[in-house]
Amino acid sequence: MLRVNDNFSLIPQSYLFSEIAKRVSDFQRANPEARIIRMGIGDVSRPLCPAAVEALHRAADHQADPATFHGYGPEQGYEFLRNAIARSDYHDRGIDITPDEIFISDGAKSDLGNIGDLFSTDCRVAVTDPVYPVYVDTNAMAGRAGRPDSASGSWDRIIYLPSTAENDFVPALPLQRPDIIYLCYPNNPTGTVLTRPQLAQWVEYALANSALILFDSAYESYITTPGIPHSIYEIEGARRCAIEFRSFSKTAGFTGMRLGYTVVPRELTGLTSDGTQVSIHQMWLRRQTTKFNGASYVVQRAAEALFTPEGKRQVAETIRYYMANASLLRQKLTEAGLKVYGGIDAPYLWVKTPDGYSSWEFFDILLSKYHIVVTPGAGFGPAGEGYVRLTAFSSAEATAAAASRLAEAKY
Repeated sequence: MLRVNDNFSLIPQSYLFSEIAKRVSDFQRANPEARIIRMGIGDVSRPLCPAAVEALHRAADHQADPATFHGYGPEQGYEFLRNAIARSDYHDRGIDITPDEIFISDGAKSDLGNIGDLFSTDCRVAVTDPVYPVYVDTNAMAGRAGRPDSASGSWDRIIYLPSTAENDFVPALPLQRPDIIYLCYPNNPTGTVLTRPQLAQWVEYALANSALILFDSAYESYITTPGIPHSIYEIEGARRCAIEFRSFSKTAGFTGMRLGYTVVPRELTGLTSDGTQVSIHQMWLRRQTTKFNGASYVVQRAAEALFTPEGKRQVAETIRYYMANASLLRQKLTEAGLKVYGGIDAPYLWVKTPDGYSSWEFFDILLSKYHIVVTPGAGFGPAGEGYVRLTAFSSAEATAAAASRLAEAKY
């Protein structure tokens, strides 16, 4: 009989966003006249910017001409895109990242899950709580998370670092030493950020404890507060202890295009079971060349156009559009008497549920009474209970309608 990976039987049978989609679908079938406003999943609503669309058309024409046709590309990504990223996202900020340390992929979510291939199942993992579910679920699938506690939703080998209103959403350094630390800033789901001194503490801790930080900076383009780091590599020493993940999904609307990248500095090393020091950069290169055939040429050309002056202007316009949505939601939710976090340096708002309501109960109320879809905080870990997450990625019209309903709601 075929044996399967037993770890899959330990994880929840329904992914958080799949469960939300099912509940919304059931409600829509029962109430076909309801105009549902979706602010749960972090999908975007605005179309691709014109610079990217024009580049897509040009690249498609390349594929029709034998002289410019592209088949398999380099697994790490085309040089034209890696050079543009290195220059615009790093060198222009005074950060020393070389193009060959940048790996283009089909999205940050894929890389965040796949990076675990490089590490022993004995490694201890630390996550901030609440947490983006992919960090925990992929480690559970690999056997790194231990056993789940159905009552709390936690795993016995995961080190949880509460990030709550009580500590101003700044998690304390771990009391137990982890091997791998996941940090996401601006944070999903809370929408909060770390200052430079706060992030520097994590780099110092990782260096002192031979730990690796997996830094998800997918939302760095939404930072508006001066002085907040856009990259962990702004912190001295981070090249020796951190891998950074980025996405084009939320900055340029590439959720349907699928493109992201991961930075793996050459200084990063780990130990084999016999104590031999090996290069993490070389391991990731080997992993990608074995399991990945590279992102689409056409999509990479579209991403390259985002780094032109016109592309940068258009992306900035889109980000301002979504952050205007966030500002309106934050205002109306606050006026309604709810406690709101985020929405200033991130397109997410983290909202405390009214007294007496669990996050799933509040989800059901907002769906059934006001036809608004949010994400229950309980799906993001133990510390997420008692909150819901709203996104600012709907259209301005839908956001205004939702804000009006929320402002008038009685809980």
